[in-house]
Amino acid sequence: MKKTKAFLAVALASAMVAGLAGCGSDAAADANAGTAAASSAGEASGAASGSSEMNVMIETPVESLDPQQATDGTSFEVIANYTDGLMQMDADGQAVNALCDHYELSDDGCTYTFYIREDANWSNGTPVTAADFVFAWQRAVDPAVASEYAYMMSDIGQIKNAAEIIAGDMDKSELGVAALDDKTLQVELNVPVSYFLSLLYFPTYYPVNEEFYNSCGDTFATSPETTLSNGAFILDSYEPAATAFHLSKNEDYYDADNVSLSGLSYQVIQDSQQALMSYQTGALDITLVNGEQVDQVKDDSEFMAIGAGYLWYVSPNIAGVPELANLNIRMALTMAINRESITTDVLKDGSEPTYTAVPMDFAAGPDGSDFSEDQTKYSDVCAYDTDAAADYWAKGLEELGITELTLDMVVDADDAPQKVAQVLKEQWETTLPGLTVNLTVEPKKQRVQDMQDGNFELGLTRWGPDYADPMTYLGMWITDNSNNYGLWSNSEYDAIIAECTTGELCTDAEGRWERLYDAEELVMNDAVIFPLYTQCNAMMLSSKVTGVEFHPVALNRVYKNAVKSE
Repeated sequence: MKKTKAFLAVALASAMVAGLAGCGSDAAADANAGTAAASSAGEASGAASGSSEMNVMIETPVESLDPQQATDGTSFEVIANYTDGLMQMDADGQAVNALCDHYELSDDGCTYTFYIREDANWSNGTPVTAADFVFAWQRAVDPAVASEYAYMMSDIGQIKNAAEIIAGDMDKSELGVAALDDKTLQVELNVPVSYFLSLLYFPTYYPVNEEFYNSCGDTFATSPETTLSNGAFILDSYEPAATAFHLSKNEDYYDADNVSLSGLSYQVIQDSQQALMSYQTGALDITLVNGEQVDQVKDDSEFMAIGAGYLWYVSPNIAGVPELANLNIRMALTMAINRESITTDVLKDGSEPTYTAVPMDFAAGPDGSDFSEDQTKYSDVCAYDTDAAADYWAKGLEELGITELTLDMVVDADDAPQKVAQVLKEQWETTLPGLTVNLTVEPKKQRVQDMQDGNFELGLTRWGPDYADPMTYLGMWITDNSNNYGLWSNSEYDAIIAECTTGELCTDAEGRWERLYDAEELVMNDAVIFPLYTQCNAMMLSSKVTGVEFHPVALNRVYKNAVKSE
């Protein structure tokens, strides 16, 4: 068994100093982006001779191939296969130049000037220009587009006027991004953002060619004919909700000499046993395994367990369900969960029980320590304690004037979440007398939509980090954030987050870190979520394949440097 734990260290103090350095290069880009430790399934030693195609299993269909509309990890992976941004991740998770040839940074750390590669072209032969980024980023903040990741431009990226445009107070043309000429892009920030370069490999920041977009009308990014590539591969077979689709190598890619694979063939397989059988017959080169399957294959040399960065948690609808607005009821639910049993007896894939709002092995502070190394600090509000859970439950029922309660929980149609949901139901109903939990199984897209619409009571969901900083999690529970499913609102929490993003602490690494702990404490003490576990992907990877890069941030799997031997 090969097991790799992914750990991302964000050296904010040094990054902030580097962020004011004045002129960027590859080395400066690394310093500004922070450090990301990713695992690679072998080292690719140059392009292999002959053509080779990799067969990839995914659990859920692609939800959207529109870079400004996509919200899920599967969609991000596929979009990144055929689209480059200004930056990309190297094997160690560092931000390195992609479409950006080089950049400059102003002395105050607030203005970036990016120079786009002269040999960067779209697959229809037109050059990639600065205007493509302006158009795409304006789309991202346009209220008419209603991008769920618009906050990556405002709250997270701090691009000038982004927040005002999203709120409808300014026109999108006033976004702090401009094409100085065809190949020069200028970006203005409100304040220095130490991790800004690492945001640029996130798909929301990818370019879109305006002329091509307009020619597609409402069909943009729904078929090979309505997508353009500037990346390592070209989408040549796809339709919405497809259970199989295909990409071929982009021979005109500026870095094509370093792309070995002739293509990527994707298969959506939600039944884990069917996926494993397909792998064993050679129809797949990579597949996920879980539960009892892990016991079957854990001694196989092709078995791997890779830290995926996803925090799985239950979100209670605090604002929409009166019974869940009761803190004692929420406390009873979170303390009745045996997280160790879920990871050890159900998942068996290396996932770790988690008792914090920010998962462990993800982000490190100015002193290098893991933000969530101490998993016992909230043991009084997030631990497996059936006696305490029963006490909270009794108090909650009394306050509500009821003796029994029925709650519905929405859960994805995928294999692993259904197994976890069933165990949660059993644990809750066993520990909390009078509770009945009904499970509603939905396709992921529908489940997400229901939670965003507030059409749920309990929801089993997950969040993967978009960049290597605790704010990628803590930013979700700001009032009115689109990912704040329970519609929890706390003015003190909002003020802390503001201090750490645009306030006096945005350039004070140590002070910022301590206040982020204060923010997390508010979330945990109010049982805003019930954290469950940090996902580790157990998988089978063919020994014929090397060079696949695995990252816990933004893009979990990158195939650009993969090699498949015959």
